Amino acid sequence: MKLKHCLAGTILVVGLAACATVTRPDLSGMSFSTAPLVGKVVWHDLITEDIDAARPFYEGLFGWSFEDATGPGRRGYALARSGNVYVAGFVPVAARADGSRLSRWLPYLSVTDVDQAVTDGVGAGARVAVAARDVSLGRVAAIVDPEGAVIGVARSKVGDPDDKTTAAAPGRVVWTELLSNDSDAAAAFYRSMVGYEVREVERRGGTYTLLGNGGTNRVGILKNPAQDWDPVWLTYFGVHDAAAAAKKAEELGGKILLPASPELRDGSMAVVADPSGAVLVLQKWSL
Repeated sequence: MKLKHCLAGTILVVGLAACATVTRPDLSGMSFSTAPLVGKVVWHDLITEDIDAARPFYEGLFGWSFEDATGPGRRGYALARSGNVYVAGFVPVAARADGSRLSRWLPYLSVTDVDQAVTDGVGAGARVAVAARDVSLGRVAAIVDPEGAVIGVARSKVGDPDDKTTAAAPGRVVWTELLSNDSDAAAAFYRSMVGYEVREVERRGGTYTLLGNGGTNRVGILKNPAQDWDPVWLTYFGVHDAAAAAKKAEELGGKILLPASPELRDGSMAVVADPSGAVLVLQKWSL
């Protein structure tokens, strides 16, 4: 499985349901923390070269519904909902002439100050993918970390979606993980940029690194198991059955990259790509 990802600096990243909407998103089904939940993944954007194929794929796979959120001067941003909770935004981008793929899932980490986080990240070896900018519900930016993995940072005007709103469930994001060639260096980088607490745990397959804040684990770092896999942030989505969900993803136009198997976390997960090539992990999750 070759995970090749690049992000053009011209992509307009808009997170936290933050595009210029004609009507304000209905947030009544969500609750928000009054204090920043520093280090929490508070939003995900799907950067996709084929939004027309992506929407029915995720609707069929997770049961999501969509709202068009295009405002004056904006491209066709779409908001995805799981029940009454917004879970992601879809950002359409044009295909590149050289044939390289841009499609990816892009997580956003909550920080107290976006500009300071970018400054700290650059000082620790990152480069800017999308400069800090104000959007309707806050301020966002995206950086490329020293290993080449792209990550967003965000500060929301309305507060971060709290842990009750974003509770793990089938059809929702259940975990976010950095695939890294150097877990120690990656942990040090994100500790310096975000302020994470770092904890290592032993599990089958070796040491796993957890990054958190206030005693709550927020993201993980997995040591890259193969030399030809590129460092990348992976988004895990809850499903009732990983093998069945992977088969459904394939029927909907996606591709199975790693099938569910006893050797892969006891068959509880599978890795697939959506029709535009964005990689996602399907993780068995029971309520």
